[in-house]
Amino acid sequence: MDLGIKGKRALVCASSKGLGLGCAEALAEAGVDLVMNARGAEALEASAQDIRDSFGVDVVTVAADVATPDGQKAVLDAAQGVDILVTNAGGPPPGMWTDWDREDFIKALDANMLAPIALMKALLPGMMDRGWGRVVNITSVSVKSPIPVLGLSNSARAGLTGYVAGTSRQVAPHGVTINNLQPGIHATDRADALDKGAAAAGGISLDEAKAQREQTIPARRYGTRQEFGQTCAFMCSQYAGFMVGQNILLDGGAVNTTM
Repeated sequence: MDLGIKGKRALVCASSKGLGLGCAEALAEAGVDLVMNARGAEALEASAQDIRDSFGVDVVTVAADVATPDGQKAVLDAAQGVDILVTNAGGPPPGMWTDWDREDFIKALDANMLAPIALMKALLPGMMDRGWGRVVNITSVSVKSPIPVLGLSNSARAGLTGYVAGTSRQVAPHGVTINNLQPGIHATDRADALDKGAAAAGGISLDEAKAQREQTIPARRYGTRQEFGQTCAFMCSQYAGFMVGQNILLDGGAVNTTM
């Protein structure tokens, strides 16, 4: 399928690996030039070169932490004029409600709510002026089905979802859409970390912890970055112009809800 976005330009955050990389790869396959961002320069440049070699698109890399003002400035300096924004950041650590104080919540908000909002505020005006734009925020299944040990993530991502609900309706008349893509468990470093925590807590092996988690998913497997990325690319395509302020679950059926 021709997604109709060849020649567009996208900023994809946290895209050196995992779900962000899957989105960058899928957009590049559709002919989109990229600004790729991650904190680690070495892994970022390696992934960017793989995409250049595989798809022949232009790729600019910015090694920076978008949760910080300096990191946001560096990314935005490279990304002015982009047509597509994919926000993404690693989730805060798991724990119990007794573990977290104000500073823990501030860090979670900076990374998973305030940074995406800052990027949108900076880039949406240009999209609106040009009459076309796409924003996809990678949030979490926990927005629809909160996960007890991920209280920091639940809180920050729910806040971002509320912000998008209003903002998306305000920019839609200008040909710009904002939607959220909610991953369940995918085969990424984040899943490995959660499985290691579950293994340690339960006194079982990592393979046993993964097998137990897979049994909670109707698809009986973890998702892949490739299928996640292709979903993101569709949400950025010419065919998604009527999708406004939506929260798209990609979780293998783990959340049993009709709403």
